[in-house]
Amino acid sequence: MKKRILVVEDDAALTWVLRENLLFEGFEVECVGDGNLAVTAARRFLPDLVILDVMLPGRDGFDLCGLLRQGGATSIVMLTARAQKADKLKGLTLGADDYVTKPFDLEELMARVHAVLRRASPIVDRVALGAVTVDLRQMRVTRGRDEIHLTHREFEMLRYLLERQGRVVFRRELLREVWGYPDEPDTRSVDHAIARLRKKIEPDPGRPRYIHTVRGDGYTITPEGRPSAPADPA
Repeated sequence: MKKRILVVEDDAALTWVLRENLLFEGFEVECVGDGNLAVTAARRFLPDLVILDVMLPGRDGFDLCGLLRQGGATSIVMLTARAQKADKLKGLTLGADDYVTKPFDLEELMARVHAVLRRASPIVDRVALGAVTVDLRQMRVTRGRDEIHLTHREFEMLRYLLERQGRVVFRRELLREVWGYPDEPDTRSVDHAIARLRKKIEPDPGRPRYIHTVRGDGYTITPEGRPSAPADPA
């Protein structure tokens, strides 16, 4: 089945170029040029990915990003002339999967689209961490019949670890791929987020069985579980 891409862009010439190239790449494509039409189009078209401009008539892209993310599994690549770091971080915080600044290289954009779609199509649909079940397609985490609330970033971090289970995921990698930082800032954001995630899914957060710290490097996740010493801090 072809992947569906919704292009939300008010520049008619750019929309035509994107549409033709996406069709050539084998996607099913629909385009709208007004932010007020985007949510309705998304509900009808059910895209796998939205290429979303920020500066639009009607609702702007930041507003739309939050609304589209409420629907769950749709991936979002923001496309904008804004180059300020604050705007990029705002888009990523709202749930965008990637952020491309105009003018851009078309081949790079297509590569990013394919990369985001690959990340959104996990090799496994569901993973058990003891009594906790992680449904990667439905973006739900449950313990028995009880749902565990994770923030969008916590879930994306858990997804990223599970898709690389058994290997070390470095802090700088998580900062780049989940937080969207282009550089490696001096921050403990990853460590604090891991600590919160352990409290939600580990039977004993002080002795984690699933999410393990690799000292000086990062983290690894082991769905089969293994004992950890108490001195395995975030």
